[in-house]
Amino acid sequence: MAIENLGHEYEFEPQFGLPERLPSDEFIVWQGSPDVSALATSAFHFNKLALYFAALILVCAWPAMDAGAGLMGVLLAIKWIAPLAVIGMGTLWLLAHLTARTTVYTITNKRVVMRLGIVLTVSFNLPLKQVASADVRVLQKGFGDITLALKGSDRIAWVHLWPSVRPWRINKPEPTLRAIPDVQAVADKLREAWMQSTGLAANAAADRSELQNDRRDNSSMQVRPI
Repeated sequence: MAIENLGHEYEFEPQFGLPERLPSDEFIVWQGSPDVSALATSAFHFNKLALYFAALILVCAWPAMDAGAGLMGVLLAIKWIAPLAVIGMGTLWLLAHLTARTTVYTITNKRVVMRLGIVLTVSFNLPLKQVASADVRVLQKGFGDITLALKGSDRIAWVHLWPSVRPWRINKPEPTLRAIPDVQAVADKLREAWMQSTGLAANAAADRSELQNDRRDNSSMQVRPI
C-alpha cells in the first residue's frame, strides 16, 4: 500500500485532523499537535537565535560600556541591533505558533495521518504496515519527537514535510511527529497499534544508550530513543 497524499487545500474537515471520516473498522488511538514552546526550541532553534542576538548586542554595546558611557550611550550603540533582535525572534516564535496550531498528528489502528501546512494544508497518510521503525527523541518536560522510517522506495519531499521531518535526512526523508507531549506514552500506543495492524512483534529498545546507526529490521518495528 503506497504512501498517499490525500491533501490539497481544503476548508472543511469532515473529522478533525483528517481529510475524510474514518471507516467503521478504523478508530483513533491518539491525536495531538506540537507544543509551541518545545517546537520553537527544537525545530526552529529559538534559544540559539536568542543567544546569537544577545552576543551581537553585547558586541555592539561593549565599546560604549568600556568608554564609561551612560545608559543613553549604551542604548544608542544598540539602537539598530536591538529592534532587529526583537523582530527576528518575534517572527520565529509566530512561525512556531502558526505551525503548531495548524499541525495535527493522528495515529489510528491502521495508519499515521499528518495534517500539515499554514497556508496550503495537506494530509499525508502513512500506513502502519509501511513503518519499519520509530525513533524516539525525548526533550524536556516529557515532550519529544517520534521519527518514522518507512519501508520501500516511497518518499515524501523533505520540503513538504518540514518541520515535521527528521533533520538532515534529505535523500530519504523520515516523517516526524515533532514536539508532542508525553512522547513515551505516545510511542507505546504507536507500537501497540503497529503490532495489531501487522500481526508482528515489536521490539522495544533494551538499552537506551545503544547507537542509533544500527541496521533496521524490516520485519519488526523498533521504538527506540535517539
